[in-house]
Amino acid sequence: MVQLVGSLRKELADSLSTCKVLVVGAGGIGCELLKNLVLTGFKNIEVIDLDTIDVSNLNRQFLFQKKHVGKSKAQVAKESALQFCPSANITAYHDSIMNPDYNVEFFRKFMLVMNALDNRAARNHVNRMCLAADIPLIESGTAGYLGQVTVIKKGMTECYECQPKPTQKTFPGCTIRNTPSEPIHCIVWAKYLFNQLFGEEDADQEVSPDTADPEAAWNPEETAARATASEKDGDIKRISTKEWARSTGYDPCQTLQQDDIMYLLTMDKLWKKRKAPTPLDWQQLENSSMSEETPVSGLKDQQVLGVWGYCQLFQHSVETLRSQLQEKGEGAELAWDKDDPPAMDFVTAAANLRMHIFSMNMKSRFDVKSMAGNIIPAIATTNAVIAGLIVLEGLKILSGELESCRTIFLNKCPNLRKKLLVPCILDPPSANCYVCASKPEVTVKLNVHKTMVLSLQDRILKERFGMVAPDVQIEDGKGTILISSEEGETEANNSKFLADFGIRNGSRLQADDFLQDYTLLINVLHTEELERDVEFEVVGEAPDKAPPPQNNQEEVNSITNGNKDSAQPSTSYKGQQEGDSCITDINALSRSWN
Repeated sequence: MVQLVGSLRKELADSLSTCKVLVVGAGGIGCELLKNLVLTGFKNIEVIDLDTIDVSNLNRQFLFQKKHVGKSKAQVAKESALQFCPSANITAYHDSIMNPDYNVEFFRKFMLVMNALDNRAARNHVNRMCLAADIPLIESGTAGYLGQVTVIKKGMTECYECQPKPTQKTFPGCTIRNTPSEPIHCIVWAKYLFNQLFGEEDADQEVSPDTADPEAAWNPEETAARATASEKDGDIKRISTKEWARSTGYDPCQTLQQDDIMYLLTMDKLWKKRKAPTPLDWQQLENSSMSEETPVSGLKDQQVLGVWGYCQLFQHSVETLRSQLQEKGEGAELAWDKDDPPAMDFVTAAANLRMHIFSMNMKSRFDVKSMAGNIIPAIATTNAVIAGLIVLEGLKILSGELESCRTIFLNKCPNLRKKLLVPCILDPPSANCYVCASKPEVTVKLNVHKTMVLSLQDRILKERFGMVAPDVQIEDGKGTILISSEEGETEANNSKFLADFGIRNGSRLQADDFLQDYTLLINVLHTEELERDVEFEVVGEAPDKAPPPQNNQEEVNSITNGNKDSAQPSTSYKGQQEGDSCITDINALSRSWN
């Protein structure tokens, strides 16, 4: 006769009380998960989260209350979870999981790791750490009403990076700066403007007109002369945005977007097949009938103001942000945060004024925030369902039944079998994965005469391949060190081009990340034919193209693993969205059918 402790077999209940588990993330899914774990009988839990509690978290992260705003999520989640089970041993870390302190040895002390993250970089890192430590990982994510849970085990299943993910959508610089045609273009421009005025200036986030726009095909000398000669255009001088802001004392009333728009109008070939932008004049707006704002109804965040209303909001936000910057002292910078009211007001106002200039319908603060923060509304019940599924998959692993684990999809609408929860068999590792293959290797196409060592380190190794502290040596028979993770050791190389080190077509680089216990061989494919604004390409990858769907009728008639409920999900959702808790977008996501 099976002996039970509550609803669990005694052996499993005993295992829960002794095993150590790590929860990464204490947000939407993390709060529900931590509560589930202590109520299920887990006694030794460690939780890590870098974030602090914001008011916007309180509608779905139920371990937090208003009095906790501003405090560490991990610490408060621990304290609240202990009220459910005071005998539990919970350790909280207010820190980033990517901190070198949390190395492979740290991960090896756990029997199970559970992810409740909201960004791809951290997911990639935890995936690699669990592979290096050979610890089972339960990955999860939600996006609105959609959710997913899957299990990752080295050598048995696909890892998080086995299937390429769609890259976050980006837009050509000339579209953002010269010819915006959608509200998102104006919102991206407004975020760039925030950084140029108050944050860290980035050459890739310039907001002034792009004179190198190939579509303009204009004569710079001739147009500049026309701009100078025209009284209407005024005396246009091209200076940096921050220099302009300082010279005007951050006074938004002076030439609000006026000079740049006048300058764009001189690039007349841009407007032969487009409607030209209409410059704004602050003084005219203030004195004209446009300043007579019509009262708007509805919730404040969902109201769309008039043009003068956004001018006033722009002025107020600039004054507030300027004061914050001054309080921080000389050389200080502000970071844009969607949950910071002045920063969000600034982007809302600047984006809407640009929309008006380019003849687009303006958007509410709510809409702008959703697009600016890449937000998908978080649903508390979705988080609760997914957290429950994580625990169920964890129980299978601790029972030694890894073969019965599944990837489980939560759909918005029932599939043809009227199921919202759809389990799928776990796929085996991909032989071509550049993370979990026995000898990870990739080919990168780039221009060795234009690619700097710093770009290789930051753009390719860190951003694209998810390394934290890479060391790179050239396989040239000499073991030349190109990049060292030791501070200052190879800093002099940063501004040099790859060709300066003899790297050419066919060269091989060995990149090591000792924190992740990860080695990647990189084959260099030199080219001079990359598209504009494209620094490099990973050969053989087309992450934005999903594999063709399988025949629907065959799917309907099939029974996966002898279980009719194991059919592929009926709702197809592609791409990872960065929000409260992102969808993980692995294996079956791109193979689902409608």
